[in-house]
Amino acid sequence: MKNRTYNILFHTHTVSGIVISVALYVIFFAGSFSFFRDEIVNWERNQTVEITDDMQFNVDAVLDTITKTHNLYGRDIELKKYFREQQVGVSIAASKDSLAPEETKSAQFFYIDTKNFKENTYLESYSLGEFLYRLHFFAQIPYPMGYYLSGFVALFFLFAIITGVLVHWKKIVSNFYVFRPLEKLKTMWTDAHTTLGMLGLPFQFVYAVTGAFFMIKLLLVAPNVLIMYDGDQAKFYEDLGYAHPNYQPVYKKLVADVSVANYMEQTQKKWKDFEIFEVHIFNYGDENMHVLLNGHLAYTASFNGMGEVIYKAKTGEIVSEKNPITEQSYVEAVKNILYRIHYGDYGGLALKLLSMLLGFVTCFVIISGVMIWLVARDKKNIPEKKRRFNERVVQIYLAICLSMFPITALSFIAVKLVEPASQSFIYNFYFIGWLALTLVFVFKKDNAFTNKTSLLLGSLFGLLVPVCNGVVTGNWLWVSIKNGYTQSFIVDVMWLLIAIFGFLVFYKMNKNAKKQKRN
Repeated sequence: MKNRTYNILFHTHTVSGIVISVALYVIFFAGSFSFFRDEIVNWERNQTVEITDDMQFNVDAVLDTITKTHNLYGRDIELKKYFREQQVGVSIAASKDSLAPEETKSAQFFYIDTKNFKENTYLESYSLGEFLYRLHFFAQIPYPMGYYLSGFVALFFLFAIITGVLVHWKKIVSNFYVFRPLEKLKTMWTDAHTTLGMLGLPFQFVYAVTGAFFMIKLLLVAPNVLIMYDGDQAKFYEDLGYAHPNYQPVYKKLVADVSVANYMEQTQKKWKDFEIFEVHIFNYGDENMHVLLNGHLAYTASFNGMGEVIYKAKTGEIVSEKNPITEQSYVEAVKNILYRIHYGDYGGLALKLLSMLLGFVTCFVIISGVMIWLVARDKKNIPEKKRRFNERVVQIYLAICLSMFPITALSFIAVKLVEPASQSFIYNFYFIGWLALTLVFVFKKDNAFTNKTSLLLGSLFGLLVPVCNGVVTGNWLWVSIKNGYTQSFIVDVMWLLIAIFGFLVFYKMNKNAKKQKRN
């Protein structure tokens, strides 16, 4: 590679990495916990559910309950299991009848508990798991700016990955086995950055591509809608598989009783291991009522087996069907694969743990890259004023990033002590606490203090998470595993392991610091 090409790639890698470093750290740190979003939600609510996407509850009972509180006649209603939790999302479309009562002329959305049938709005159902999940794509920033910001950060991260591989290509194998912690500071950071960067490369590449796809796909596909579809957005979404068919009511009440549960049972006999996560009912209670069941084959049976079937309620006949075994279009396959590899929910607990670990490794790669940038500019030939500015920038950067660890652990304790925790409580506690810790570290102006204190506090609070859960709910680790509270056990053990690892790193850092003082 020519020197000029090398320098261009090197500076592109450095600049693209530094510019997005803080945002990227937040994405990966919060994203690491997002792999356990469902477990955290169930831990917070002291509930446990089957680890499956299948609607394993009485759908007919849920519909009967909703009918008592909402006027559903002639309207479209959808039950969708968005996550693996005890609640299911309910969407009720506006009435298609212009003469319908006023209360039916607007759409509604809420969650309903599948055991006690209690209805909750989105805000009433908010949780720390949902907060961390949405934080990893900046959903707290008003839409669509937060989505676009996270999407472009992912895109720049992709540039940083590609240019980093090209820059290190010649020494990529030899440097992978080299780690010199006792050499000068820049060498230590460089070795850590290169080695861990290579270990997490496939993981980082996948999340850079899928993250950019999810968050800025609207910007990417907008020209296609205008050019190829003549602005027909509905047709475009239909071809992508996001739209449902349209059935109009005939405004004659359906006399026969309809059991959606029977249709579900019939479908699952038809396709073995088929998990139904969506029930869409067109024209509820009308003679032209249809029932759509959407789902996928279990991931142990097929990685990409999406399917659906539509029944006509009056006759019980199948009017449309997409076989999950034989009828997979290219667009659906690509779309589903991107979703699955991003969520990491197809390989069970082991894959989630590995993904979380690689997420934390990526956080360290980001920090080590910034430290390389600082050490490389801490030279005598650089003016003192510029050196102080560079050091101050990194102090602020580390204060923002590293304070996420203790405030996240402390938030887990807070939502247990203040139960149920509202969205406003979670927002205020997390963001104000994060800001307070950041300001303490910024004014301290000591990177070593920031590193050690955030590590010590985060580990201490993390160790208290399972203790707090045991005191408040009685679900100590041994009780949870005995009573089948799997999600509670997983979250408590997760924090226990994180805390132990944090204490070990803190001990090692102190030991090395004492050695350096003696030398």
